[in-house]
Amino acid sequence: MVFKGKYLNGKRTGKGREYNEDGQIIFKGEYLNDLKWNGKGYDSFNNITYELKDGKGLVKEYYDFSKNLKFECEYLNGQKNGVGKEYNDEGKLIFKGNYINGQKNGFGIELNEYGFVQFAGEYINGKKNGKGFFEYITGLTFDGDYLYDFKIKGKLSYIGDLEYEGEYFYDQKWNGMGYDEKGNIIYELINGTGKTKEYDESGYLEFEGLIVNGRKQGKGKEYYQDELEYEGEFLNGRRQGRGKEYDEGKLIYEGEFLKGRRNGKGKEYSYGEMYFEGEFLDGKRNGKGKEYDEGKLIYEGEFLNDERHGKGKEYDEGKLIYEGEFLNDKRHGKGKEYDEGKLVYEGEFANGKKNDKNN
Repeated sequence: MVFKGKYLNGKRTGKGREYNEDGQIIFKGEYLNDLKWNGKGYDSFNNITYELKDGKGLVKEYYDFSKNLKFECEYLNGQKNGVGKEYNDEGKLIFKGNYINGQKNGFGIELNEYGFVQFAGEYINGKKNGKGFFEYITGLTFDGDYLYDFKIKGKLSYIGDLEYEGEYFYDQKWNGMGYDEKGNIIYELINGTGKTKEYDESGYLEFEGLIVNGRKQGKGKEYYQDELEYEGEFLNGRRQGRGKEYDEGKLIYEGEFLKGRRNGKGKEYSYGEMYFEGEFLDGKRNGKGKEYDEGKLIYEGEFLNDERHGKGKEYDEGKLIYEGEFLNDKRHGKGKEYDEGKLVYEGEFANGKKNDKNN
């Protein structure tokens, strides 16, 4: 039970009691149009923590089974109105600012887990609106204008060096200039279109290539902490067409992509050597393909969801050792075994083992 009391027109109105998820009472008194109006609030230890009269009072709420504050704020007309504070479950302050009718309105400050200011700026109806300054832990900062939590215009800098200045569209750089650490212009975006370099919150290069309408388009490169992760073609912001994937600078895949995933024909590599070539679907081996070990063919046949599935052949040192059916990466169904090119068994297999009463 979360509430027991009176309703009017579908809203809590009159005497009632509110409970937390553990069934402990957290407010007892009178409600008006779903708002707490006259009564007392309680913590998990059944201590009275605040009192409201005609929807007015200083409200303090605590985390369940904790003496740590969750928030505290002046109430007026049954809602947060005035300066309020919010805390995390460790009791650390994470927000301080103005509230109007229950939502953040006016100037406010957000703090990160280390107690440093993360955002300082204006709010309207609970969202960042107007002037604001946001600082990431990594040293990347934004100083400019917000609209409904989205950046719309301003400067993006990294450890004091200007990285981008201009307009945004739904947080995407749209009309503006990009700069290197010496202050030289290195790219220009017009209506979200142009060649660009993108950096992550830590200042590492994340992408370089063509942007069209704010999305990756055509040929480009993606990086992880400055190391090349992908180079190839993009469409509508996702990998699509021919491309190559890398891990710690080493090629691990080359082939076709569709909607960000391996789709079509491709090759996989390990330590510089190809160990698979064939067909992919939704990022997995699906269809016909070949497996290799140290450059030598060990399997050719059908795959399903990255496993040998269907008809195929196994090899050892280039010699055929099995031909038949597979299920979930194991010999299963009709098959033939060979030794030095000679047929030694023909029959049924189940879960990788011969399934013949005579053998």
